[in-house]
Amino acid sequence: MPNLFAMCFEGTLAPSFDLRCLERGRKPPDGWGIGYYPGGEPSASVLKEPAPASGSIRSELVKAWDHLASSIFVIHIRTATWGQNSDANTQPFSRSYGQRDWLIGHSGSLRERLIVEGRFEPVGSTDTELIFCDLLGRFEENGWKSIGSCDLERLRTELDSLNEHGTLSIVMSDGSDLLVYADAHDEGGLYLAHLLPPFGDKLAFGDDELTVDLTKRGEINRKGVAVSSSPLPRLDGKPMEWTRVPPGHLMVVRQGAVHHDFAVSPDAPKPKNRTLRAVQPSPQRAEPRTYAVSHRTVYRYRVPVERSSHLLKLTPVFDRLQRLREHTLELKLDGAHFEGRQIDFDDVFGNRARRLIIEQPYEQLEVESRSVVELLDTDPLEFKPLHARRAIPLVWMPWQREMMAPYLLPPELPETQLQELADYAMTFVERNDYDLIGTVLDMNRSIYREYKYVQGATSVATTAFQVYVDRRGVCQDFTNLFICLARLLGVPARYSCGYVYTGPKAENTAQSEASHAWVELYLPEVGWKGFDPTNGVLTQTEHVRVAHGRSYVDATPTSGTIYVGGEGETLEVSVRVEPLAER
Repeated sequence: MPNLFAMCFEGTLAPSFDLRCLERGRKPPDGWGIGYYPGGEPSASVLKEPAPASGSIRSELVKAWDHLASSIFVIHIRTATWGQNSDANTQPFSRSYGQRDWLIGHSGSLRERLIVEGRFEPVGSTDTELIFCDLLGRFEENGWKSIGSCDLERLRTELDSLNEHGTLSIVMSDGSDLLVYADAHDEGGLYLAHLLPPFGDKLAFGDDELTVDLTKRGEINRKGVAVSSSPLPRLDGKPMEWTRVPPGHLMVVRQGAVHHDFAVSPDAPKPKNRTLRAVQPSPQRAEPRTYAVSHRTVYRYRVPVERSSHLLKLTPVFDRLQRLREHTLELKLDGAHFEGRQIDFDDVFGNRARRLIIEQPYEQLEVESRSVVELLDTDPLEFKPLHARRAIPLVWMPWQREMMAPYLLPPELPETQLQELADYAMTFVERNDYDLIGTVLDMNRSIYREYKYVQGATSVATTAFQVYVDRRGVCQDFTNLFICLARLLGVPARYSCGYVYTGPKAENTAQSEASHAWVELYLPEVGWKGFDPTNGVLTQTEHVRVAHGRSYVDATPTSGTIYVGGEGETLEVSVRVEPLAER
């Protein structure tokens, strides 16, 4: 049974906590308590019960009470009495500091009593409360008003010094962040698990003493992190991966994700197979690259088409970051070159387009585009040293908002779905202290890490909300979700279509064998910047831009209308992107 347990979610969730150790006929623990932040408020609530009786009312409350909703939970179950068995000696403890309530849970004991000086004084006689008061005193002494504002490297040093007095595995929260520290001497220890949607009909885990059910009150998509003094298996028998937090590690969990992770010391060897979070490096400066691109599309019909019109957007962009050296577009009807009515123009989004009208029967239409493109976007974050920090919400001048209106309007979805997506978008904002660049980079990485690339699982009609719920799709789906989230935050976003070079041995080579989609965001005083959530990268010298617009409809490479005939259509598409040596 874990005596210390905590969870942190992106947004609020109302789990069911079943304290099975209080079932009738079993020996109850010496005490238990749960601390949480109702509705995400900075004020904490604590339910605790020293010397509980079997089947206590409070234990039934945390099992069935819908109002037990929070983004952070701290739970402690005491199996040995320290001092008088009372509320004052039952964890978790709460104290007010910095215009917020703080919570702490501690697993272990000290070998000697701490002498605590300052305005934070313990009420009871537990080691945990002494540690709590000492830590808050250190926060006050250093002028730290929150976990997010403190010097984490210095705090880790402070915790190391406290750890010399005895066992120190703790979780502490200020309502925004959950701080986790594992005992440096590997006494007791803590385990961490990532809770990633979709959870399905049921996600419950626990043992004979404590069961946590995340879906009992209805399925909801909330990514989370669980920390426990002992790993808890899923009740349905499915695997649940718990990773032991290395001794002496200090971690900060924010909005359901590991935000910071500090080892014992910079020179300490990293334990094998102990990776707690993948670190996505910032894009490195690249050299300009040149590609030869071929895009061949073949339509075949069982019944001949007698009259049709088509719109082609297959000419790569030519601007300061991408140069179009060569381009040809060849059309064939039943193997013969087409010389009929066609016109080239720039559409309202600035895409180079070709309109053609075919008024002769055909059974096969072949469209082949060949281009040579030089990519010059070698450093997509080169603006950062000179760019003033931008915070969300963004403020646009009236004429800017008017010009960006097509890229600020989210898709038409039920209001309840848009509200949930807006709440989801805000978790990225809060996790990154409202910083614009940090938010969009986190959003890009998170979609890449947490959503599965599954071909055939979605269609053109799949909505952003469906992708959010199912956590799977293809590049078009991830792009649509990213666009929706960005627009809900007031960040202009557009759909970009083109090609990506993945390399001959890349796992996602299939993406380079068809057109690819990604997002472009308009950043103040920076301009349009590309983000590829399918691959978790910023567009650089591997992405060839062809067309963009509000959605796929505006940027689709080939589209058209058949007026007469054309039954039994089949489609064949092949794309090749090959690097060329500089000329």
